[in-house]
Amino acid sequence: MDKEKKIKKRLEELADLIKKHNYYYHSLDKPKISDQKFDKLVKENDTLEKKYPDLISKNSPNKNYGGKIKDNFKKIKHDSQMYSLANAFDNNDIKEFIKRSVKFLNLKNDNNFEYICEPKIDGLSLNLVYKNGNLVSAGTRGDGLIGEDVTENILNIKNIPSKLKKNFPDFIEIRGEVFLNKSDFEKLNSRLENKSKFANPRNAAAGSLRQLDISISHSRPLKFTPHGIGKCSDNFDKIENYYDQLKYWNIIPNNLNKKCHSVNEIIEFYNQIDQKRSDIDYDIDGLVVKINSFKLQERLGYVGKNPRWAVALKFSAEKANTIIQSVDYQVGRTGAITPVARMQPVNLGGVIISNASLHNFDEINKKNINVLDLVEIERAGDVIPYVTRLVKKNSKFNSKIKPPRNCPICKSIVLKEKDEAILRCSNTYGCKSQKIGRIIHFVSKKSLNIDGFGEKQVKQLFNLKYIDKVEDIFNLEKFKSEIIKLDGWGELSFSNLINSINNSKKISFDKFIYSLGIRFIGEVNAEIVANEFKELDVFISSSSNISVLENIDGLGPKAISSIIDFFSKDINKETIKNLKKHLSITFIENEVLDNFFSNKHLVFTGTLSELSRDEAKYLAKTKGAKILSSISKKTDFLIAGEKAGSKIDKATQLGIKILNEKEFLKKINL
Repeated sequence: MDKEKKIKKRLEELADLIKKHNYYYHSLDKPKISDQKFDKLVKENDTLEKKYPDLISKNSPNKNYGGKIKDNFKKIKHDSQMYSLANAFDNNDIKEFIKRSVKFLNLKNDNNFEYICEPKIDGLSLNLVYKNGNLVSAGTRGDGLIGEDVTENILNIKNIPSKLKKNFPDFIEIRGEVFLNKSDFEKLNSRLENKSKFANPRNAAAGSLRQLDISISHSRPLKFTPHGIGKCSDNFDKIENYYDQLKYWNIIPNNLNKKCHSVNEIIEFYNQIDQKRSDIDYDIDGLVVKINSFKLQERLGYVGKNPRWAVALKFSAEKANTIIQSVDYQVGRTGAITPVARMQPVNLGGVIISNASLHNFDEINKKNINVLDLVEIERAGDVIPYVTRLVKKNSKFNSKIKPPRNCPICKSIVLKEKDEAILRCSNTYGCKSQKIGRIIHFVSKKSLNIDGFGEKQVKQLFNLKYIDKVEDIFNLEKFKSEIIKLDGWGELSFSNLINSINNSKKISFDKFIYSLGIRFIGEVNAEIVANEFKELDVFISSSSNISVLENIDGLGPKAISSIIDFFSKDINKETIKNLKKHLSITFIENEVLDNFFSNKHLVFTGTLSELSRDEAKYLAKTKGAKILSSISKKTDFLIAGEKAGSKIDKATQLGIKILNEKEFLKKINL
């Protein structure tokens, strides 16, 4: 037999063996050979295919095992929302996290708390759905409610069985992280051309998972580590019990997790992980701290997009010293003028940094910073680098960095508002930089989330006068012939952008409110407003009624003032009128709950004994109630604790039913 026939025969044998052992591992959960032996078969196959591409078998595992190419990623709705973690940056932040939890639960201390702590892997969040023990879908986090369906892309990932062993729930969402080991990342990058190389393991993991050519995803050594749970038909008492069950199903949690009982234990474990992070074969950027009890987690609930019962304690920021060469100014979408230091380039955590924020002019004076001074810069996580302190003055250069009197972009007068350290350009609707900032915010991930429409593309199209305001992005097709001729564009990239814009037209009301860029209306306040109003026109008509806005629980005075100011401008009303022509806005529909307080308006007063007022409000909201700040004819019930004030008298005058804490808890089924 000649050499070619031997190679061809061996490739066919390898294809059969790999297919068979994949079936044993993923479908039957009964591997017949060790991981090392399986990896050896895959490596032999890949080596032969690379050396003899003309002899590749039609049954090649790199071609056929889930090897079809998708047209695009379908959207997938999560049965329960995927939340993101709030960040902590030092020991005091962790203490505050615990203090808030204790206060919310109306406890004296955290003596009965247990915490599960584990490294925060820098990867891509994934939601696995199992029904009757069978894997039915895998979705990326997306916006927390809707992600991308990557079910076929994850079929080769070890630690994700296609079928669970016995004792599985009827339904479960298993949350975790997809990532690449550092060593695998280096091997992958070494095989890619320079222009195709990934910047870091996280980007490589995301790029490998989100491949339309599924065979590419399957050929990459992706890993999965579980770290959470979504909706589940069974109940677990604690995270540690859930993790034990995951191990039984062969979905192995991080082996570096630890149960802690105090803030001192948490900090000690954090320091241990920080010291060994360089020896760990995957990127981590902090320690996740979670309250162990699922019952306490349920009571603590969520605020905005973050759970109250967990926090990510980030590692200490990378620091370096460099010299400030000059200072210039950036103008943001709200007109805020930020002084930016242009510095001698310095390597900070593997990234070359040449710019850093100086925050504001009060900070510059406080730190006594000037041009040509040697300063310390810091970069924590994804935060923009900033100057932390002066290291050494340059004695030859004594003139101070002076704040501008006019906007550096449009030359309009600069204003400083009372009780604010920030200078602002007064030309809100005419300043080019503010216009660009509003468009960038509008198309960003947390707003319309338009793929392929980043800062670079926005600035390019704005400067060429194809867009001038946010609604102009929906009319780009009339400039197609000009845009496809620009650098970085073409028929395909333009078509992809238009598809992304069209896909963004269906938007939830809270995201729409956030996308408008109203000052002090972030994700949390946007969600509060969206829960209050079920029609856009009702929100607009109420935006000038301060009494209506003040009665929305959780909406502060700055946010209220900003909403009133925003809708007092005809230019903003015109923008919303134009956006309504293009967007399909979906409103939050209150779930019909079989509870006494469903769709009732509640006001709380006085001190509660069994619950904190915050927990009582949160609990009422989960039962479908609306919380008001003040008594009115609209109020259905006043919940009165000890030392209740004048609200009791007003409720009595208006004939509003008054419940004490015991009655409230009974009605709410606690």
